[in-house]
Amino acid sequence: MPTVLIVNDQELRRLCYHLLLDCEPDLSPVGEAAGGAEAVRMSTALRPDVVLMHIFKPGTDSIDTVRRIARGDSPPHPRVLVLAPVGPDGYAWAALAAGADALLPENTAPHELTAAIRAVAAGGAVIPPGLTRQLIDTIRRRPPASASLPTERLGALTERERQVLAAVASGWSTTEIAAHLSLAPTTVKSHVCRILTKIGARSRVQAVAFAYESGLTEPHTTRSPLPAPGRARPTL
Repeated sequence: MPTVLIVNDQELRRLCYHLLLDCEPDLSPVGEAAGGAEAVRMSTALRPDVVLMHIFKPGTDSIDTVRRIARGDSPPHPRVLVLAPVGPDGYAWAALAAGADALLPENTAPHELTAAIRAVAAGGAVIPPGLTRQLIDTIRRRPPASASLPTERLGALTERERQVLAAVASGWSTTEIAAHLSLAPTTVKSHVCRILTKIGARSRVQAVAFAYESGLTEPHTTRSPLPAPGRARPTL
């Protein structure tokens, strides 16, 4: 049964989330935290499967808290599901870059939230279409990739791994990538696993953020064409 740590600076909201999760037979709220430092301590002590975290108002330590929970010194790290405000630019992008596994708007319906928690606990990643478009708009306003971005990690990828990562970032499924690159779907999954290890990401969502940030691919308002197979030989 997935366990959930609730992080929110408002007591009433924490209570609502707790009651919501308590009503789900397969989800277990194990604690509540009102701030970043408390959330990090409780995450280390309780080892929840998922941290349900609300991005606080500007000027607080929300993004650093996501980073400390998702990439701290005490593995295994919990999955982090962030509830982000729709308005302020950069929050969703910063949360992804810090290590969040899923992003949802604050006004997400209860059944959608519980479904997302289950998906994240199972190792999935969740970003609804509305926030995806906001991420694209944010990325479009970012400066071009420079030497300060993680080019060394990008350089560690093989040509085939770059092709697979570019395809993932363009929104293509494992089956579509496999068909285009003449690979078995299991081989594509193996490539994705190696890519995540090399770039220090935990999910496809974070791999997509890395692909944009490193300059490997550019954001599109619609799915871009699959990358050309190039000269790399298929591995079956």
